[in-house]
Amino acid sequence: MASFGSIIESDVPVLIDFHAEWCGPCKTVAPILKSLKEEMGDQVKLIKIDVDKNQEIAAKYQIRGVPTLMIFKNGNLLWRQSGVTPIENLRAEVSKHI
Repeated sequence: MASFGSIIESDVPVLIDFHAEWCGPCKTVAPILKSLKEEMGDQVKLIKIDVDKNQEIAAKYQIRGVPTLMIFKNGNLLWRQSGVTPIENLRAEVSKHI
Protein backbone atom coordinates (compact mmCIF):
# COMPACT_ATOMS: atom_id res chain seq x y z
CA MET A 1 0.00 0.00 0.00
CA ALA A 2 1.28 3.46 -0.91
CA SER A 3 2.19 5.88 1.85
CA PHE A 4 0.07 8.96 2.45
CA GLY A 5 3.02 11.13 1.40
CA SER A 6 3.42 9.37 -1.94
CA ILE A 7 -0.33 9.55 -2.61
CA ILE A 8 -0.55 13.33 -2.15
CA GLU A 9 2.56 13.87 -4.34
CA SER A 10 0.38 13.11 -7.37
CA ASP A 11 0.18 15.63 -10.21
CA VAL A 12 -3.53 14.76 -10.38
CA PRO A 13 -5.66 16.46 -7.68
CA VAL A 14 -6.16 14.11 -4.72
CA LEU A 15 -9.40 14.61 -2.78
CA ILE A 16 -9.04 13.20 0.73
CA ASP A 17 -12.14 12.40 2.77
CA PHE A 18 -11.35 12.18 6.48
CA HIS A 19 -14.34 10.34 7.92
CA ALA A 20 -15.49 7.99 10.70
CA GLU A 21 -17.89 5.03 10.78
CA TRP A 22 -20.02 6.64 13.50
CA CYS A 23 -20.36 9.98 11.69
CA GLY A 24 -23.81 10.75 10.24
CA PRO A 25 -22.75 13.61 7.96
CA CYS A 26 -19.96 11.37 6.59
CA LYS A 27 -22.64 9.02 5.28
CA THR A 28 -24.19 12.01 3.47
CA VAL A 29 -20.85 12.90 1.86
CA ALA A 30 -20.11 9.37 0.59
CA PRO A 31 -22.59 9.35 -2.35
CA ILE A 32 -21.59 12.93 -3.26
CA LEU A 33 -17.96 11.82 -3.56
CA LYS A 34 -18.94 8.70 -5.51
CA SER A 35 -20.88 10.85 -8.00
CA LEU A 36 -17.97 13.28 -8.32
CA LYS A 37 -15.53 10.44 -9.02
CA GLU A 38 -17.87 8.92 -11.62
CA GLU A 39 -18.22 12.34 -13.26
CA MET A 40 -14.54 13.34 -13.20
CA GLY A 41 -12.93 9.92 -13.66
CA ASP A 42 -9.12 10.02 -13.84
CA GLN A 43 -9.04 13.80 -13.40
CA VAL A 44 -9.21 13.30 -9.62
CA LYS A 45 -8.03 10.69 -7.13
CA LEU A 46 -10.36 10.02 -4.24
CA ILE A 47 -8.98 8.67 -0.96
CA LYS A 48 -11.07 7.90 2.11
CA ILE A 49 -9.29 7.91 5.48
CA ASP A 50 -10.99 6.63 8.62
CA VAL A 51 -9.77 8.94 11.40
CA ASP A 52 -10.23 6.24 14.06
CA LYS A 53 -7.99 3.81 12.16
CA ASN A 54 -5.46 6.46 11.05
CA GLN A 55 -5.06 8.65 14.11
CA GLU A 56 -1.49 9.65 13.26
CA ILE A 57 -2.47 11.22 9.92
CA ALA A 58 -5.59 12.78 11.46
CA ALA A 59 -3.43 14.35 14.18
CA LYS A 60 -0.83 15.57 11.68
CA TYR A 61 -3.50 17.44 9.72
CA GLN A 62 -5.33 18.56 12.87
CA ILE A 63 -8.63 16.93 11.94
CA ARG A 64 -11.02 18.15 14.65
CA GLY A 65 -14.31 17.24 13.01
CA VAL A 66 -15.50 14.83 10.38
CA PRO A 67 -16.09 14.87 7.55
CA THR A 68 -13.11 17.01 6.59
CA LEU A 69 -12.23 17.17 2.91
CA MET A 70 -8.86 18.26 1.53
CA ILE A 71 -7.42 18.59 -1.94
CA PHE A 72 -3.71 17.98 -2.46
CA LYS A 73 -1.63 18.22 -5.61
CA ASN A 74 2.13 17.71 -5.88
CA GLY A 75 2.24 17.35 -2.10
CA ASN A 76 0.64 20.74 -1.46
CA LEU A 77 -2.60 21.27 0.44
CA LEU A 78 -4.71 23.44 -1.87
CA TRP A 79 -8.13 23.38 -0.19
CA ARG A 80 -9.72 22.21 3.03
CA GLN A 81 -13.28 22.23 4.33
CA SER A 82 -15.16 20.50 7.14
CA GLY A 83 -18.77 19.42 6.95
CA VAL A 84 -21.00 18.32 4.10
CA THR A 85 -19.95 20.05 0.89
CA PRO A 86 -22.32 20.16 -2.13
CA ILE A 87 -21.08 18.43 -5.27
CA GLU A 88 -21.09 21.75 -7.18
CA ASN A 89 -18.57 23.20 -4.72
CA LEU A 90 -16.37 20.10 -4.86
CA ARG A 91 -16.46 20.02 -8.65
CA ALA A 92 -15.47 23.69 -8.80
CA GLU A 93 -12.59 23.22 -6.32
CA VAL A 94 -11.20 20.13 -8.04
CA SER A 95 -11.55 21.74 -11.49
CA LYS A 96 -9.38 24.68 -10.38
CA HIS A 97 -6.46 22.31 -9.90
CA ILE A 98 -6.67 20.01 -12.92
